[in-house]
Amino acid sequence: MRKILISGASRGIGKAIAFKLLKEGHSLSLGVRKKEDLINTCLDPRLNNPESFLVHNYDATDQTSSKLWVERTVKTFRNIDTIIHCAGIFKRTNLIFNDNDMQDIEELWKVNVMGPWILTKDAWQYLSNNTSARIIVLVSMSGKRSKSNLASYSMSKFALMSLCQTMRNEGWEKGIRVTAICPGWVNTDMAKEINHFPKKDMTQANDIANICSNLLDLPNSSVPFEIALNCQLETTL
Repeated sequence: MRKILISGASRGIGKAIAFKLLKEGHSLSLGVRKKEDLINTCLDPRLNNPESFLVHNYDATDQTSSKLWVERTVKTFRNIDTIIHCAGIFKRTNLIFNDNDMQDIEELWKVNVMGPWILTKDAWQYLSNNTSARIIVLVSMSGKRSKSNLASYSMSKFALMSLCQTMRNEGWEKGIRVTAICPGWVNTDMAKEINHFPKKDMTQANDIANICSNLLDLPNSSVPFEIALNCQLETTL
């Protein structure tokens, strides 16, 4: 069984992954901004063994919270062998943006790029002590192509994909395997304003949770770097 950090675990894809991996018996350390979102769910810390289940405050824009989360997890589990990066935000910032949009652009950069970077850095020494550590990053199809006019969001996701490639390069000889999962529309709160595509036809969060579960079972020799999945046909890819 693995000892896993999951960021963004209070909702959407991160929550679905946590549900799945908890049922499979892994030790989970969940990084969330609002612990109350987990109350009265199976991820409620009051309902789980404190020796194998931890919920910690985590803000991807706060470097200190990342360090404290990693330290608390190691103190509790004595090790970390997996990170699943799910924390992320979505902003509709155009190429020709207004001056008051700069805050949105900076927030996208801090959360979508620097958050995973800093958390990985803080946990790197522990990942490196394992022979089959895993880093799974929820990137997006927007990290593979820029669609429509989502300039800042695509920028952050392209940068995140580049970061995944560097993680893979740096961690390969240490046995760290990295997978970038790149979905299109997923039926979560992030897609709630999408009206032109039925929610039932979108990729479901539970499907991505199943993919993550399978990735954790694969040997180092068979871990894919990139998994692209889309509920729509895109012939340009």
